[in-house]
Amino acid sequence: MTGRSFDERDIHLALDGELPREDLPAYEAWLETRADMRALSARYETDRSVLREALAEVSREGLPDRLQGKIVAAARATKGVRYMTRRRVAAVAAVCIMAGAAAGFWMGRQQFVSGETLAALDVVGEAVAAHQVYAAEKLHVVEVGASERSHLVRWLSNRVGTKLIAPDLRGEDFDLMGGRLLPSGGKAAAQFMYEDQAGERISLYVAHCIKGEDTGFRLFEDEGRRAFYWQEKGFAYTVAGSIDEKRLLQVANVTYRQLLAGR
Repeated sequence: MTGRSFDERDIHLALDGELPREDLPAYEAWLETRADMRALSARYETDRSVLREALAEVSREGLPDRLQGKIVAAARATKGVRYMTRRRVAAVAAVCIMAGAAAGFWMGRQQFVSGETLAALDVVGEAVAAHQVYAAEKLHVVEVGASERSHLVRWLSNRVGTKLIAPDLRGEDFDLMGGRLLPSGGKAAAQFMYEDQAGERISLYVAHCIKGEDTGFRLFEDEGRRAFYWQEKGFAYTVAGSIDEKRLLQVANVTYRQLLAGR
């Protein structure tokens, strides 16, 4: 029997039949001792059943080769979705293509985190809090303005310790306002702020991971505060804002693709 520890990612693996057979006895014993994890597992299994019914027709449709190739390449490139089989990656694509179902898919299949589990996600709490504080500013929203974009990106990259870009979100109707350096767990974090013509603001926050594991997209939502976030290669990325969930998901997807391409 393996002596390794388990977490919520293993719940996904077990439900999808992808947990190594030799780990199953230890996993089941772990689940027996964790009422919260058993409840989470039951919820994910229910969600999966609902999704299977809702997407029965979509799952039988083939994807264009052009799209399937790009999606599989992206899945290979990021450990954050490494537990997805190609079949599941295709299902993600099919749902995301359907604009009306995209947000619903992520709500059903990915792990969504509420205020009760925020204690284990300090970096996300920091990102959302920083967004609330600086998005409300009138005169000092950013430390370095968008007119100094190149300097801003170089400076924040050097201080945070990873290659950063300021994603171009004009296709989503958001213009870069600038960014600033922030503290996070004794290290440096970066915040890029964006604004649309209606005055709505969203931000990208990049910080070192509190936990080193890679993850897929997750949603934090609590009392009007909303953010999509993921962890990869030692860093946590959070796209925060109070805009519609579907629109924020689209912005997060565009941001993720640009960050991946910019490395």
